[in-house]
Amino acid sequence: MYSEARKKRIYEIIEASGKGDRASHTYDIMILVAVIVGLIPLTMKVDNPYTRAIDFSTSVIFLSDYLLRIYTADYKMGVKSYMAYAAYFFSPMAIIDLLSIVPILVFIFPFSRPIAMFRIFRVLRIVKLARYSKTMTVITNVLRKVRRELFAVLVLAIIYILAVAMIMFQVEPDMFDNFMEAVYWSTISITTIGYGDVIPHSIAGQFITMISALVGVAVIALPSGIITAAYMEEIRRKKKGYEL
Repeated sequence: MYSEARKKRIYEIIEASGKGDRASHTYDIMILVAVIVGLIPLTMKVDNPYTRAIDFSTSVIFLSDYLLRIYTADYKMGVKSYMAYAAYFFSPMAIIDLLSIVPILVFIFPFSRPIAMFRIFRVLRIVKLARYSKTMTVITNVLRKVRRELFAVLVLAIIYILAVAMIMFQVEPDMFDNFMEAVYWSTISITTIGYGDVIPHSIAGQFITMISALVGVAVIALPSGIITAAYMEEIRRKKKGYEL
């Protein structure tokens, strides 16, 4: 019984602090500071003893946080079953937590270049801030609600990019060395960025480019409209809840 009470208390501490819970509030501050400080090495080209110390200490903190969250997963998932641990382990935030501690492998295998590349996963620690921001929580809820719509738009964009790439690959064969370059060009065109490193020369190619850019504006605007509508609905729902 004492063990369960202690486990529940650990869960309360590692989750976003409630009103009057000083221990949980202190833990939140520690994680927030660790996230911010842990990003400092990414702003420097060369490692030094200070950046390595930051890497190691923050990685240990995030590793401890990850293990505690796995330990209390049954409270998080609300089910007293081993399935709760499995479900939490494969949840998006748990995967992000796991990837954020991958850089600690650099200290275990310091001479392995592939392992050293994992340091870029430190950037994922920024996502951990979402747990402690009410605004980010709202945005996360919004994205979760419209994930199917966003996925449908993503599929539409991918199909359009590939279709335009195939067309241009046939219309302007000398414009690309391989099909991936055509996909790159199509992606740049649909987003209307236009770096200018790959340029169509024929009238047909230029016409397709214009059509691609015009359609791209509409396709790229779809996610913004979906997210904005869902966000406003979430804000209205919260305001209505406060009024009640």
